[in-house]
Amino acid sequence: MTAAGTWQQIFDFQDYGALLGLVRNSLIVGGVLGLVGGLTGVFVVLRDLPFAVHGISELSFAGASAALLLGVNVVAGSIAGSLVAALAIGALGARARDRNSAIGVLMPFGLGLGVLFLALYKGRSANKFGLLTGQIVAIDDPRTGWMLAVSALVLVVLAAIWRPLTFASADPQVAEARGLPVRGLSVAFMLVLGLAIALSVQVVGALLVLSLVVTPAAAASRVTGSPVLLPLLSVLFAVLATEGGILLALGSSIPISPYVTTISFLVYAVCRAIGARRARHRRTARVAASVAAGVGAGVGGEAVRG
Repeated sequence: MTAAGTWQQIFDFQDYGALLGLVRNSLIVGGVLGLVGGLTGVFVVLRDLPFAVHGISELSFAGASAALLLGVNVVAGSIAGSLVAALAIGALGARARDRNSAIGVLMPFGLGLGVLFLALYKGRSANKFGLLTGQIVAIDDPRTGWMLAVSALVLVVLAAIWRPLTFASADPQVAEARGLPVRGLSVAFMLVLGLAIALSVQVVGALLVLSLVVTPAAAASRVTGSPVLLPLLSVLFAVLATEGGILLALGSSIPISPYVTTISFLVYAVCRAIGARRARHRRTARVAASVAAGVGAGVGGEAVRG
């Protein structure tokens, strides 16, 4: 294939206006998932859980694959797999080392089950591929209703536990000493995270769910430490990646996930560069202040001796 043909396959905007109507549900769901992924991602970064996200996504994939094989609701299957993984991770490991070991055991198990179920499934190959890499036109009205209802549940629970969970994530020892149910909050968040991952899998697929649940919050944390700006920027970046990915994928024959992950990565790269530049400026300012203080002390000493 020529370079022009490859480029047209990636970006082809012929009849683009007519195609927009096909992704109305996807755009609605994408915006909501950006909100859900951006907010849950804040705590994923604070609690150092990116590896857990990947582990849960594998069992979410297994649940969705089983639902596809049995001919039942794929979103429900994905949610069931995610919740099983979230509960298992929460029960098997409270410490980071134990948790990561548990996730390392669950990930290949979930992926293997998913591959088995897809191998047994005799339906359209696009349905199989979509579970791994995402889809943009397969979100029908019933699935949209399911996803919006689950998203609303996630947002309500997050709003209810936001302040104590922030405290428990920043300093769990002090939070526990103050009487907060740190373990209960951890389990509650793992369940919320499982739901958020199950929803994200429907758009970007099981393999690249990190781009919605981790990357936006990681990018936001590079440019701000504000407890207000961090979630706002995280949501903004997640919505930008989701909606931008949907709109770009519509004009091509390429799955949505490469577009979402590329936008997320570019946002992260820009934020990382901004953060590095600010850090250099702060170091330069501190050095200059130290030099000025040293010169001032020297001049003062000369004046006393004089």
